[in-house]
Amino acid sequence: MLAIGLTTGILWAKGKSQGELCTAIEVQVINADSTAFVTPQGVLNDLKSQGVKIVGKHMRDINASKIEETLKKSPYLENADLVKCQDGKVLIRVSQLVPVLRVFDGERSYYVNRAGKRMEATSNYHCDVPVVQGHFTSKYPATRLLPLIDYVEGDSLLHSLVTMYQVRDTNNIIIVPNFSGHVINMGHADDFVNKFAKLKLFYSEVLPKKGWNTYDTISLKWNHQIVATRRIKAVEQVIEYDPDDDEQAPDIQTMTTGTPEDNKKAEQQASQDATKKADEKKADEKKADEKKADTKKETTNDKSKKKSD
Repeated sequence: MLAIGLTTGILWAKGKSQGELCTAIEVQVINADSTAFVTPQGVLNDLKSQGVKIVGKHMRDINASKIEETLKKSPYLENADLVKCQDGKVLIRVSQLVPVLRVFDGERSYYVNRAGKRMEATSNYHCDVPVVQGHFTSKYPATRLLPLIDYVEGDSLLHSLVTMYQVRDTNNIIIVPNFSGHVINMGHADDFVNKFAKLKLFYSEVLPKKGWNTYDTISLKWNHQIVATRRIKAVEQVIEYDPDDDEQAPDIQTMTTGTPEDNKKAEQQASQDATKKADEKKADEKKADEKKADTKKETTNDKSKKKSD
């Protein structure tokens, strides 16, 4: 961040009267670059929208401090200085806000500078800075994380590791690595140097042996120890295979009615069951007819015997 140490002054040649009129304004954005979102015309438009008039006024009537404070209230500016020049011109030098974090708080997103000033994120501007998810207040601002984040940004290994930060509460700051499998619970934002030392040791000594998908949370919250929580469900692994060697995935028709082979077997079984039932029915009917014939024969014999007697 470019610091501005300008003193608002009045540059007068000897004999010049403060009754001289302002004839022009020059605006300089002193830290504008390829990601500039503040323009000289934008500064002039901001002053005009707030009813600040400069051109045409006597130099003595231009309140430099008040105009500077007005400009500093803009969420897009970090600093502003106004200088009255001897040629009837007013020079305004501004520095645009330099983001160090981007915060996602629900549906809202904003950038934060080192002083904690917020600037709403828009589609017109993007800055590649560390991303933090969480809700921050005046008692616990997003800048509370800057020492930890600065340390990560200054360490090539940690910088390549971290994707984003999640602040669930002040004692549960979560780091999301750039590979799936687990998250890192830092606890609070203090003592991060020792915590990262323990993490590097865990990565070099434990995970290569236990497996990178063995744990879902690596907690560095407690002094002198690491608490790693085993996952209940293993992380799905992407396994390469030849589709020609695999069975074809069933469609909805197959899943509800079965495969053709299953249907054929079912039909054959149903046919066999029906044939068996029919045979059993015929056998029962035959037995009934034989029994009825025997009964009729016995009755006839009894009548013949009585008649002969």
